[in-house]
Parts: sequence; structure tokens; C-alpha cells
Amino acid sequence: MNLTEEWDKTFPPSSKVEHKKVTFKNRYGITLAADLYIPNEHGTQPLPALAISGPFGAVKEQSSGLYAQTMAERGFVTIAFDPSFTGESTGEPRDVASPDINTEDFSAAVDFLGLQPLIDRQRIGIIGICGFGGMGLSAAAVDKRIKAVVTTSMYDMSRVMANGLNDSMTKAQRSQALEQLSQQRWVDAEHGTPASGPRILPEKLRGNDGAIAEEFFAYYRTPRGYHKHSLNSNGAWTATTPLSFMNLPLLTHINEISPRPVLLIAGENAHSRYFSEDAYKAAAEPKELLIIKDANHVDLYDRLDKIPFDKISDFLSTHLK
Repeated sequence: MNLTEEWDKTFPPSSKVEHKKVTFKNRYGITLAADLYIPNEHGTQPLPALAISGPFGAVKEQSSGLYAQTMAERGFVTIAFDPSFTGESTGEPRDVASPDINTEDFSAAVDFLGLQPLIDRQRIGIIGICGFGGMGLSAAAVDKRIKAVVTTSMYDMSRVMANGLNDSMTKAQRSQALEQLSQQRWVDAEHGTPASGPRILPEKLRGNDGAIAEEFFAYYRTPRGYHKHSLNSNGAWTATTPLSFMNLPLLTHINEISPRPVLLIAGENAHSRYFSEDAYKAAAEPKELLIIKDANHVDLYDRLDKIPFDKISDFLSTHLK
């Protein structure tokens, strides 16, 4: 692993926290790379901790790192990690995602945190951003060590890949997509390596990309959020990545997170808002849904005037006592 030691985040470093590069393995033997943030001022008592990841196709130098550093300023030990097969984490082939393995990545981060002497392993929560909001909810449903969950701009990647955005995919379209993905497996098998799918974002906007693509472009392809390791900034998932997501729903057991609390945060104008609203309906108490006025999906990646860090901090401080 070639871990970058110099500061290469999309946000400035904080003088209130200590930053370290760390690594840990998940249950499948994949080594994950992470940034560990520790509050400079803390007493002798073990601290609460948070594992943070997302958005889907992003890296720890982007939004998840901003969340981790900010929450460390508020007294939590935090890690922002690169999911398996992406960023500085290991795993072959590159640039593939999995509902199972990426759910496991959160639990592996909990493993790491719980072994640190500075941390109270009974006070570990998670924050999932965008597609890793869905992964975080999935992890919490089976991993009882996770005591509280916060999601922002949550995407259920299994639902959107299986059914299309706003559940717009017809049965015939789903069948056609699976036929194409199945045939792609022959091509990959013949070449001995998986082919890349279409580039996630164009290098330049063409004028007919649509509002959602333009919103993502404004973060990932500009100095605001660009990072060389980010798939969303520079690359593409493997062509067959959707297969397992189309077959394995992430949120089947979301109601089993209870009695541990869930806070779902979405922008008022976010195209993804319905994911959080539907997850809220499916989850059992205690649960909260917070809609941020005049915010879109990407605003909750990095807009400090939009991300409700006070609410997030109060929620986690209350439930990670």
C-alpha cells in the first residue's frame, strides 16, 4: 500500500485535532486505508467513536473526511475510510462495489475502533453519506456493536440499481439490463479481467447532462471536491458492479436496528430525498427524519452552512453515553 502522508484533502486541516493514517483488515482479508482523527483536548476517560464513509464512489479525502474531522473537533474519535477496492484501500479487481463487502467495511472499522485504548467500545456509532448511508444502515442491522446511526443524503444503492431512480425501471428494462450484464460476464471471462463501465461523470459538461449530473459535477469535477483517487472525479465502476446490488437488497432488516437510534438527514430539494423518507417509514423507533431547508443532495457533502453538525453532534452525544 502506498499511503499518501502529506495533507491531500479537499478541506483544510484543523488545529483542534490530531490526524493519522491507519490501516485495518475486514473479514475478507482486504486491507482498508483510513484517516484517524483524535481531539487534541481530551481527558483520561475513554471517548466515543465514529466510523464514517461515503459517498458512493468517493474517497476519504472528500466528504467523509470533512465529517470525520468536524466530529473529532466535537469530541469524538473518528475514522474516515476508503471502502474495499477503492482509493488507497486494497482489493482486486479495482473499482468494484459489493453490498455485502461494503457493509462489512463498516463493521471492520468498528473492529479497529474498539481495539484502541482511547475509545470506549460501548460507545461506537457510524455516519454514512450518500450510498454509504445505505451500507451503514445495513451494517447496523446485523452488527449490534453499532450503537447509533446517522445518514446524510442517503442512497439505497441496491434499490436504485434494481429499480432505477424513483423506481422508474420497468420489468422489461430490468430484464434487458440483466441480459446485458450477463453477456458482459462472457466478455470479462474471455479477457480475464473485468471491463470498466461508462465514466461516472464527463470530463466537461455538454449542456444536456441534466440537473443531477450537473449537481454532482459541481462537486466532483471542480476544485470544490475533486480528488485524483475518487472514482466520481475521474473514473468508472466495473461494468458488472450492478449485478449483486440488483439481487441483494440492503435494507431488508432495517427495523432490526431498533432499539438503537437512527437519524436520517436529507435535503429539501434533494433528488434522493425519497430514500431517507422511505427508510424512516421502514425503521422502528427510536428514529428521526430531518429535512434541511433549501438543500440539495450534494449540499450535504460539504456545505458547512447546510450540514447540521450541531444536530448530529447532539444526537450522537445523547445516544453514545
